[in-house]
Amino acid sequence: MQVAVLGAGTMGHGIAQVTAMAGHDVVVRDIETEYVENGLEAIEDTLEGGIEREKVTREEADAALERLSGTTDLADAVEGADLVVEAVPEDIDLKKGTMEDVEELVDEDTIIATNTSSLSVTEIASAAENDGRVIGLHFFNPVHIMGLVEIVVAEQTDEATLEFAHGYVEDIEKTPVEVTDSPGFASSRLGVALGVEAMRMVEEGVADPRDIDAAMELGYNHPMGPIELGDVVGLDVRLDILEYLREELGERFKPPQALKRKVRAGKLGKKTGEGFYVWEDGEIVGVSGEVEE
Repeated sequence: MQVAVLGAGTMGHGIAQVTAMAGHDVVVRDIETEYVENGLEAIEDTLEGGIEREKVTREEADAALERLSGTTDLADAVEGADLVVEAVPEDIDLKKGTMEDVEELVDEDTIIATNTSSLSVTEIASAAENDGRVIGLHFFNPVHIMGLVEIVVAEQTDEATLEFAHGYVEDIEKTPVEVTDSPGFASSRLGVALGVEAMRMVEEGVADPRDIDAAMELGYNHPMGPIELGDVVGLDVRLDILEYLREELGERFKPPQALKRKVRAGKLGKKTGEGFYVWEDGEIVGVSGEVEE
């Protein structure tokens, strides 16, 4: 297939990588050349790491890179695409605007997917005239490692689109879980609930972030604790999701003050070097010294 991925950030370049690894031609598009180049470089770095760990062969990595290209031109990115995966920031108006722009440029039978982690796929799809071809494909970070893709069925999604989505997810060697469009879907709603309670425990002095994470990693076999996961996802993203879920589902999703203070201070987690943890070169080197009250 020909696949366009809109957004070269953490999720976008991860989606592009696994799609190219599965044998598809992929164009990555972002609004600035720097963003596109950074995304493609991140893919190359990840593949090099895979080679070092003997998870990927040199031939597989080179073949995947050959299938990848980048552009800042939306029309060039989606031309001839069988599938367009939107991975722009979590803003409903931005996603709906992207949907409108894409639909004007693609073929009538092109499937359009949104990678939103919590926003209404039904509302995003409403921006398209041919809304039956719109579906949610919620990937997880890091995309090349995580085995799940949540297929989110909008009110408008038709059966052919749903069948296509299942086939694509299985083709890129991920496991599909199908859910009906609802606030937070299944994974985000459950994951955020755990994360917000962990942050409240930090606020209340119940335990150190490392101990809270260790409790879930060792006691429940989670690959990553909820505090670390929040830092990896981005505390600004966590806050946006919580505010949306609070509006839709009630006060149990009220964001903790500790999270709000971190975001206001620009301490967004791994991507800024500090959140609840301190990060250097992508690794945790300590717990943030900020006193949480």
